[in-house]
Amino acid sequence: MLLWVAMTMTAYAQNVVDHLKVPGPIAFSGETFRLAWSSHPSDRLYKQEYLPAGQTLKRYQGMLMLDLMFDGVTPRQKAEAFAATLQARKKTDPVVNFQLLQGDNGQVILDFVLSGKQPNGEIIIEWNAYRYSALGEGVQMVGISRRAYGDAAAEDFLRNRLKALRDRDITALAGLEMSATLPAK
Repeated sequence: MLLWVAMTMTAYAQNVVDHLKVPGPIAFSGETFRLAWSSHPSDRLYKQEYLPAGQTLKRYQGMLMLDLMFDGVTPRQKAEAFAATLQARKKTDPVVNFQLLQGDNGQVILDFVLSGKQPNGEIIIEWNAYRYSALGEGVQMVGISRRAYGDAAAEDFLRNRLKALRDRDITALAGLEMSATLPAK
C-alpha cells in the first residue's frame, strides 16, 4: 500500500532473503513476478514483495505481496482492521473505496483503491486486493497492487482499465496457489 511503501523506501537497499521459502518466479495474470524485497522485523511478522522484470519498488505498475503475521487474530479480523484504516483515510483521500469479499475456506479478500502524491506532486492511483487466510497459527496475506502515475494515466486507469483489471486480478488472486512455508520457531 502507498503508506507502507513510503515508510519503507530506505529499507529497500537491503539484501533480499526468501524468509518464507516461496518457489519462484510466480506467474500471475499473464505476468511473471520475482522476489524483490523482504523483511522480517519481528518474530510475528514476515513481508515479501515481488515485481515483474523491469519494474522497481519505487515506481511499479504491478506488485505481488506476501505477509505472514502471528498476532492472534483471524483472517476476517485482520481484513476488517485494515478496512477500518481505509474508512478513516476517506477523510483525507477522496479516491478511497473498498469492499470485503468472503471467499472459500474462511478466506477474505479486501478490494480497495486509494490515492497519494509523489514528493514532486505527481498523483498516484493504487488499486489493491489482499487475500487473507489462516496458515498454521498465523494469518497469511497475499496481495496484488496495481498503480498509475500522473494525471492522465490515473484518469485512464480509473475510467478505462480498473474494472477489467480488478475482475481479472481478483479471480486470479482467489485461485493463486502461493503459500508461505511456516518458519521454524
